Amino acid sequence: MAARARAASGQHATTLERQAGVNGESPPEEDTSYLSMEDLSNLAVEGAPVITPAWPTISDVHRALRPLQAEADRVGKQVEQFAETLDRLTNDSRRKPQNDCTHALKLVDGYRKIARSTVQYLREIHAPEKQERASARPESSPRNSYGDSSYSTATGDLERWQQEEQTWHLLGVMLQVQYPSSETQQASSKGYLVRPSKAPEINRYSSESDVWFRFLADDDQAWERHSVVEWLKTCAMESGPAIEDVVQDLESDADRGSGLCAHSWLYTKEAIKGQKRLRSWPQALAPDSPGIDASLRNADRSKSLVTQLDPDATTRQARGLEHQDENYERATWLACWEMVRRGQGWDSIRVWCQDRVESWRAIAVRGDPRHHLSKDGKAPGSDAAAGWQSRTLWRKVCAIAAQSDRANKFEAAVYGAVSGYLPSMKKVCCSWNDYLFAHYNCHVLGAFDEYIARSFSNRLPNGLHDKAEKFNFNMTSADRAKSGSHLVTSMRELKTVSEEAKGPFKLLQGSLIGKTFDEFVRNNGALLFQALSRLGRSRNYTKFLRSLEQSQAEGKLPALIKPDDYQIIRIVTHICLIFEGLGIARSKDVRSPGTENFLDAYISFLGRAGKQQLLPLYASFLSRERAISCMAREIRIVVEHGERQTMMRLMKQYELDLPHVLNMQLRMSMKNSEDNEEKDPGYPAMSVLDSKRQGEMRTIKDGFMGSAISDNQHDLINGFEWYILLDDHWEETLATGALLYRYLFKLAGSKGLAAAKEISKRVTFSTLCQRRGGSRSMNNGRAAKEQYVIKRLDTFENLEQLVHALSALEAWQGEVRKKPR
Repeated sequence: MAARARAASGQHATTLERQAGVNGESPPEEDTSYLSMEDLSNLAVEGAPVITPAWPTISDVHRALRPLQAEADRVGKQVEQFAETLDRLTNDSRRKPQNDCTHALKLVDGYRKIARSTVQYLREIHAPEKQERASARPESSPRNSYGDSSYSTATGDLERWQQEEQTWHLLGVMLQVQYPSSETQQASSKGYLVRPSKAPEINRYSSESDVWFRFLADDDQAWERHSVVEWLKTCAMESGPAIEDVVQDLESDADRGSGLCAHSWLYTKEAIKGQKRLRSWPQALAPDSPGIDASLRNADRSKSLVTQLDPDATTRQARGLEHQDENYERATWLACWEMVRRGQGWDSIRVWCQDRVESWRAIAVRGDPRHHLSKDGKAPGSDAAAGWQSRTLWRKVCAIAAQSDRANKFEAAVYGAVSGYLPSMKKVCCSWNDYLFAHYNCHVLGAFDEYIARSFSNRLPNGLHDKAEKFNFNMTSADRAKSGSHLVTSMRELKTVSEEAKGPFKLLQGSLIGKTFDEFVRNNGALLFQALSRLGRSRNYTKFLRSLEQSQAEGKLPALIKPDDYQIIRIVTHICLIFEGLGIARSKDVRSPGTENFLDAYISFLGRAGKQQLLPLYASFLSRERAISCMAREIRIVVEHGERQTMMRLMKQYELDLPHVLNMQLRMSMKNSEDNEEKDPGYPAMSVLDSKRQGEMRTIKDGFMGSAISDNQHDLINGFEWYILLDDHWEETLATGALLYRYLFKLAGSKGLAAAKEISKRVTFSTLCQRRGGSRSMNNGRAAKEQYVIKRLDTFENLEQLVHALSALEAWQGEVRKKPR
């Protein structure tokens, strides 16, 4: 399958162009109304009947081909890699429930590897432009996630593939949380956290690292949110701009050259020295020195400056700094916040601060219980000997410092991230990931402190209880109790991240975090169903998409993915298959319509993008009825003999009911034919003779069989040609051929005679006999069955001979016209 999936498929476009219909008329306008919320709910009902979408003609497929072909050309390699990975890793254990996520993680990691390699390739191409965009961002949004809808930018593909890689990573994280892998060492090596065990027992003298591990082992929700926080840190580390780019604007305003290799408060220090020189003051200036308020002020004389240069001077004296030093201070704390946000350990932050001769800043983040671990998160790190009481108390102190109105917002955010104080972090959040990090980080740290207070109350100093009013304030502003789904939903209402939260990747990631993936699939699957039914008529389909976007913007519909976002459709389709492989989804016989619609939509994309050899693999995951209708819709455009043979082998390999697929294809083409207007079950009179007489005779009408063959009739002919390759289904072949001839004879005005003539040339009675041994006698069953088959054989031969007779009459009239005598 891997070799077949890599086969070139660009030749299908030429074939479609060659087979385009002769009728250039546009289809009539249709109602472009879309599904309401009630409609979505109705289509999402379990057990809803399977409805086949509208049946587009080959011209409809041709009109929709070019944009789809461009999409396939851009991601064609990845599409085939996904199919290869799915086929390879599900070959032996497909649809078998697993006790854990070991097998599923292999599939997830395979998809994540494809996305990562694509990101690396695109990053080499678009790195300069992305760096330019990152450096142009204002300070208010230093690490804002790139928009999901940036299709028009040159880096749009890179950003979306980064989001896809993060989504596969998140799926692996959530699977490892909910269905832990038995192969813990392998899971850890692939970047997934392994939950600590409950051994050994802990006591009041246990190190904080031991208490932290036991806390994660005991609290299921805390372990889940801790895993999500670590995923968010990884995302920020891998996709965020360099810290030097983030602080560039503030650094330039600090007016001290490039880099924060610092000179601390350079301009404020100069002002203090100037005052001491003017006053001939031998000792340090004091804030109550005579006339100091009037003389020691900043450059624009708007506020008093500090008189000393220790880090607490601005808070202790309630005075300010020179403008350049304030920007330096903000830039430095912004860099510290970025390091904390990206999950850099305390040792890395300490080295960064030491290089800038400001080691005291690193002390602020020392209270985080995760910073005393090594890089793998399992063993104590170099900061493990900080004392068994210090961190708990220090987090309380940091929470108080985060509330200070003298600290800039980035300094307060650092204190808030260490202590779990949510309000201070929300002030610097500028992306969906930032808000989720702030909430989940605060929940984990708050729950940990509650765990310590509940289990080891004597780890806190006794004097702390006397200051309960100062220390026991609300750390989260009542937001910590929100569930994951409620938090994800509420972020769609925030002005700062509303647009990003309604983007396709955040909708999908939010459904995985909030455990609402089933609802996500149901709602979007219902929308895909309606879009799929309109896809054959590109003009109405475009109107449908525009009206959908307008309705979502007006709040009439919830945030839904776009029906033409084939990357998201591919991702969701494979996630559905992964869940099914885990045994946590229902079997395909009772699968929800939403899942079926996603599979159908992705198969439709593959077919229209020229990836026909991948269709049987994905169709094999559909229910039997849906697989038959889906494959019947897609194989019509496969017209090359070799491609048909390959497709038939693949359908046999994946146990698809080929005879029923072929039969469904022809019957649906007949049912949806624009020629099918005759309601009389009988046969109409054929216009063979001319109305004019020559003497006592009526002559045969010139060209009475015609030559025009409609798109639907081309589909019928191409569909019947498949039967030449069908082995061991003699009865179905003969019955279908007779049915097809009768259908064409019944068309009013002899509109089907040209198509019948074409069938008699391309699928002949002699060809069928030669393929099956050249004999009328089947010798493969009872006499009664043999006679029945022979009767059908005679019927097919007689109908073919009738076409030959009509064709001979038409040819004779042509000769008469050339030689009237």
